[in-house]
Amino acid sequence: MRVATLFGITLLLAISIGGVTVPVTQAVQLRDGTVYFVEPPKLVKATTTYKEVNVWGGTYYFIINVPENAGESLQKVTIAQKEGAENIDYKLNDTRAFVGTSDRQESRLTLGPVTAERKTRTVTVNFDPPVTPGQTVTIALRPVSNPSFSGVYLLGVTAFPAGEKSHGQFLGFGRFQFYSNRSSSWFP
Repeated sequence: MRVATLFGITLLLAISIGGVTVPVTQAVQLRDGTVYFVEPPKLVKATTTYKEVNVWGGTYYFIINVPENAGESLQKVTIAQKEGAENIDYKLNDTRAFVGTSDRQESRLTLGPVTAERKTRTVTVNFDPPVTPGQTVTIALRPVSNPSFSGVYLLGVTAFPAGEKSHGQFLGFGRFQFYSNRSSSWFP
């Protein structure tokens, strides 16, 4: 089946009920059962509470918008470190998520397993239940500490729709710049 035809069939439909138009969205599902978002979520922003190296107690926030016409709920998000001089370790048990943004937290979301794969430098955050379309959610990821080396660290964010066989949609990079604290330098 052609991709253009597939998307054309599954895009936003409208049903007229008593003069009121109610939008209906259907997920894109291929013959092999792979599920795609109709309109993928968007990485709105990625921020950190501290930008200095070696700082403990920081939080990395990833704000994601799941559009109304996503066609499917958000099941999981992976955050993979793609660039940076040092691997960042996380306190996985301290991971949390909520509806809203880091400065406007609304309701807390229940998470399923939060796991890390050291070899690929990837953290996977599962939502239980999945996040329904039409919401902005924030994932708060707690590092053990900020990296020891200054520089740019790129964390790639990928969203997966609900379903046993779902296709991940890359949303973009969270870009963190960590700076050395010059006053604690060993050299003049």
